[in-house]
Amino acid sequence: MKKLKVKLIATALTVSLVCGAISGCSTGGNAGSKADADTTQSTMAAYVPIERRTADQIKINPEKIDVTTFTMPETMEESGIFVEPVEGISDDFIRGMDASAVLAVENSGAKYYNYLGEEQDVFMTLAEAGVNYIRIRVWNDPYDENGNGYGGGNNDVATAIELGKRATMYGMKVCIDFHYSDFWADPTKQFVPKAWKGMSLEQKSDALYEFTVNSLTDILNAGVDVGMVQIGNEINRGMSGETFTSSIMELLRSGSSAVREVAKAAGKDIQIAVHYTDIDKAGEIDKVTAQLDEAGVDYDVFGMSYYAYWHGSMENMQEVARSIQEKYGKKVVIAETAYCFTSEDGDGNGNSVSGEGDLVDGYAASVQGQADMVRDVCAAANEAGVMGVFYWEGTWIPVGPATEDNSPLWEKYGSGWASSYAAGYDPNDAGKYYGGCSWDNQAMFDFTGHPLDSLNVFKYLKYGATAPLAVESIPDIEVQCNVGAELVLPDTALVIYNDRTANRQVPVIWNEEQLAAIDTNNGGSYEVTGVLDDAEFGDNTTVKAYIEVKLINYVVNSSFEEEDTSMWKVTSNGKDDPTDYQANAKDAYTGDIAFHFWSPDDMDFSIEQEIIGLEPGTYELSAFSQGGDMKDTAVLELYVVADGVEKTVGFELTGYADWKNPTISDIKLTGDSITVGVRMKCNAGSWGTVDDFTLNRIGD
Repeated sequence: MKKLKVKLIATALTVSLVCGAISGCSTGGNAGSKADADTTQSTMAAYVPIERRTADQIKINPEKIDVTTFTMPETMEESGIFVEPVEGISDDFIRGMDASAVLAVENSGAKYYNYLGEEQDVFMTLAEAGVNYIRIRVWNDPYDENGNGYGGGNNDVATAIELGKRATMYGMKVCIDFHYSDFWADPTKQFVPKAWKGMSLEQKSDALYEFTVNSLTDILNAGVDVGMVQIGNEINRGMSGETFTSSIMELLRSGSSAVREVAKAAGKDIQIAVHYTDIDKAGEIDKVTAQLDEAGVDYDVFGMSYYAYWHGSMENMQEVARSIQEKYGKKVVIAETAYCFTSEDGDGNGNSVSGEGDLVDGYAASVQGQADMVRDVCAAANEAGVMGVFYWEGTWIPVGPATEDNSPLWEKYGSGWASSYAAGYDPNDAGKYYGGCSWDNQAMFDFTGHPLDSLNVFKYLKYGATAPLAVESIPDIEVQCNVGAELVLPDTALVIYNDRTANRQVPVIWNEEQLAAIDTNNGGSYEVTGVLDDAEFGDNTTVKAYIEVKLINYVVNSSFEEEDTSMWKVTSNGKDDPTDYQANAKDAYTGDIAFHFWSPDDMDFSIEQEIIGLEPGTYELSAFSQGGDMKDTAVLELYVVADGVEKTVGFELTGYADWKNPTISDIKLTGDSITVGVRMKCNAGSWGTVDDFTLNRIGD
């Protein structure tokens, strides 16, 4: 049984701590315990255990693996995809692939092929396509008490060794991604391994050190060419069940120490990476990098997840990467990224992202769109000095058709994201939603295991690739029309080609009957079709416009959910600015963020926005606010300035979550701009939030 194998491995590791008798290596010496420490010492201070192994106590005798390498193109090639060359990209740029689920997929009966349609080791296919680094996650013990795997690849150390050896065989380096959990670790969950449950922080730190030493030693002794080790996975809000920053930092120091000692014994330069996400949230990465620096965590590489549909613009990604390099002198790697090649579902389990239309503007849910996204992320990363990019789980394909019940395979071999056996460890997520792979439409192989043309983007990054010019997509057009206003559709539609330098606007003839049926005096959703009026497309190439007739809110970032708040002007007349944009859903009317105020001193402040480019007409303004501890002398006003005339309405705040909705109607505008805002003069100790400004045009 699988569990028996895991238990035997664990037993051997335990024995090795005492007598150095582990198969294939000798790890003589005792793990020992930490030196007695002054009880007043801060947990943020680094400790150095007296009896931790030194390099001469960790014996590395790696198995010899015959390595096959592949040559990359030296000029632009003809291909099934168009790839624009990335200027100045180095041959050493990490063109990485997370391939952690491969073994579970293969055990479930799925096969991988090469570009000739022949069955072939998927790692050979990856190497031929230019992939030079493989990332493999490692869980401590992803099995229940009966030896049933939790799923997601059942990625224990033994699995990492087998996958790592195959990657090494084809000349690729390996990044070991220790989650320090028995199952998925990410910002929403950082569960403690079962064997560490109930341990004190000190005991857990020692256990993490020993697990890292033993696991990494075994992996290296198997001949795996490890070039990087991640200590933790997306640890923004915790690690191994710990949530206090000081505790997380101690665990990171322990993991780092273990990697350094094993690397020294092996005579290898192994880069240590920490891994975070949410790079789009204001201040998130600044905060964690400062914490790492203050805590003295020894690491080389800052890894960050970047999915364009979740984590903001590429420009912001570059800004974050440059800041880390400039402030702290650390290398940066994109530890995870991906994009869909289709909107279809391959195994009947549904997808994490739907891929309908352009999930990200300008990138179709297509093979070319996937290649474009990977190329552009790599180009942006390279421009910002990032050392490389890992594509997440590009080999995670379905293990059966979407028309069949594949749950027996997912349950038996762990080839789905989670099995029902994970319920005891993760009852609120895996225990309720276990099933198949939700990533198959973002793999770089089709649903039958054949490599997509987009996989070759890695080998084409330097010199590019050309392909016969073809239309890639014609994005749908979305139009908002204010109630009572005249509906105007654009005269042209964008046509996207595989060679994006050929993109152009093409005239459209819209369906007059459908347009005539739209009543803009009443709200509603409509669809209008058009035909491209261009000889290249004949008479049958259509485009769709989706029209929403509603009262448009002209206030930009009206509920403060967007990171960029530059459109808002905050003025404070007190000693200190008592305001901030507070991320606390309980204090927001909608979403997670609201404009917040509190001070121990009297307050006198305002927040306002000027909105330009408006049509003349009649407008209405409203906002929401809640708060309390106000004296009768407090003056709170919603105000608007139109055509130089100011209108105000006062309001009172009477307690937590007692939301007030001041409104100003009949705002006449003959010009093209309006200023909206709230001003408050209130006593020390009062508090509250403002949220959801709305400015509608309600008539002529």
